[in-house]
Amino acid sequence: MRLPTFERYVRGMQFLGVFLLGMLVGAITLNLLFIEEFEALYHTRNELEVKLEQYEQDIKNLNQYKNQHTVIKSIKLRVAEDNSGNPARPQIDKVTEGLLIKLVKEDLSIFLGQSIYEINSDAKFARTLLQRKVYMDVNGKDYLIDLRTVLLADNVLQIWFDARVHVRPPAT
Repeated sequence: MRLPTFERYVRGMQFLGVFLLGMLVGAITLNLLFIEEFEALYHTRNELEVKLEQYEQDIKNLNQYKNQHTVIKSIKLRVAEDNSGNPARPQIDKVTEGLLIKLVKEDLSIFLGQSIYEINSDAKFARTLLQRKVYMDVNGKDYLIDLRTVLLADNVLQIWFDARVHVRPPAT
């Protein structure tokens, strides 16, 4: 039995190799694009869940205190922006920011329904409650919270706070 010479198929094998390599690179590229889209969708979903939960809680609280005009009806929390551009202080992603706001809001929920005329003592209490408080294991990291501003306007307690990654001291 005679075998045909291999030199006849070298060019076809090269084309087949380049074609298979192109298919592999194309599949990798499409997979990367799909992962990026899925990750963006995941972050958007988490942000919307946090907002929905906040809005449902606000509606519940507003309905509860709708006939009382001198009480704190809702709490709005914001993470203060860092304008210094310090590279040692990394930005907090939206998912972690939402979780921190949720945790701080749970701690400050005792102020709902309190008289707005006692804001001075309430603000001092909030500051002592949250001054340099560490929230453990929020998306795998610990965060240190410092209150920056407490403002009461239109029966809404608005609080701005700083959140930094907390580095635990080494165990001795």
